Amino acid sequence: MAAPDSSLADLGAPRLTLLPQPAPPLRARARHYGLATLFLATVALPLGLAAWYLWWVAADQYASTVGFSVRKEEVASPIELFGGIADISSSGSSDSDILYEFIQSQEIVETLEAQIGLSTLWSQPDDDPVFAHEASGTVEDLRDFWRRMVRVTYDTSTELIEVRALAFTPEDARRITTAVFDESARLVEDLSAIARADTIAFAEVELARAVERLKAAREAVTEYRSRTQIVDPTADLQGQMGLLSTLETQLAEALIAADLLRDSTRDSDPRIQQADLRIRVIEARIAEERRKLGVGTGESGQDYATLLAEYERLAVDRQFAEEAYTVALAAYDQALAEARRKSRYLAAYIRPTTAEASEFPRKEVLLAALAFFLLSGWGVVVLLYYSIRDRR
Repeated sequence: MAAPDSSLADLGAPRLTLLPQPAPPLRARARHYGLATLFLATVALPLGLAAWYLWWVAADQYASTVGFSVRKEEVASPIELFGGIADISSSGSSDSDILYEFIQSQEIVETLEAQIGLSTLWSQPDDDPVFAHEASGTVEDLRDFWRRMVRVTYDTSTELIEVRALAFTPEDARRITTAVFDESARLVEDLSAIARADTIAFAEVELARAVERLKAAREAVTEYRSRTQIVDPTADLQGQMGLLSTLETQLAEALIAADLLRDSTRDSDPRIQQADLRIRVIEARIAEERRKLGVGTGESGQDYATLLAEYERLAVDRQFAEEAYTVALAAYDQALAEARRKSRYLAAYIRPTTAEASEFPRKEVLLAALAFFLLSGWGVVVLLYYSIRDRR
């Protein structure tokens, strides 16, 4: 008898399926307790302490804001108005840069410490060692705390400066921003005064030098006139030339008269002798006057050529000194006008504000940032632990 087909037997038989064994229940091990303890110690506990300090210990801080810009007023001169050139107002970027650095400097900290007592204002909460200032600290500590409590924002494109100061009362915060504005205005006034002084300083030096040169030139001319007893050698020379011309005319007339006498009388006539004597006297006088004009001497013992050359040199020096004085005086007047028409001032677009509610410290932000860093640190420790454990 034939055996039954095994495939048919398999079709009719029930099929058995092997199910996987259930995993054993998870058991907390020592490493799990260690990680949980680490979480509580490094994350939960610090966050709890930070929340307790921020909400129950930290003193409220109030903000005051002031905003300003350095302006440079330039009133156009009549020449500029006539020519259509007028620059009424413009910002001084370099002054704004200086002011931005000044507000963050130790100088303003020392000034405000002397005026309003910054260390006293910021150390009033005795039970807040984290956010309050230590009154017995050094000026360097106060400067560092200043940069923490005072934020300076400077927009280089618009050249606007905004200062936000924090304090533990609204009034103290406003006092700080008001003092910052006043000291900034004083600095701008000092810069304006320095600019005006620099504008006219060089012109003053040149004017003083021109005055001294003109005085020396005029004194030289006065000394020359006193020594030679001649006010103007040119005019004196013209007088001498006129005298010489007159003498030559008289000589010509005397010669003609003598010739007429010789033609009409005898040689023994006394009138001829008188005419000859007159001619000799006139010729001698002409020779003397010519010597004065050339190589002879004048009243001071010097010839007119030397006197005239000396006077011309002194006259040129005096003329040059007068022209230099005129130019220096015009430059000085222009410098004064330039200094008067340019002035810097501090324009506030936000007056010092007074807070009605406390906005600082930002408790939620600080707590969230602390939680992020603590969780990140705890997570890094856990990853390192499991990485080392898997390598074993």
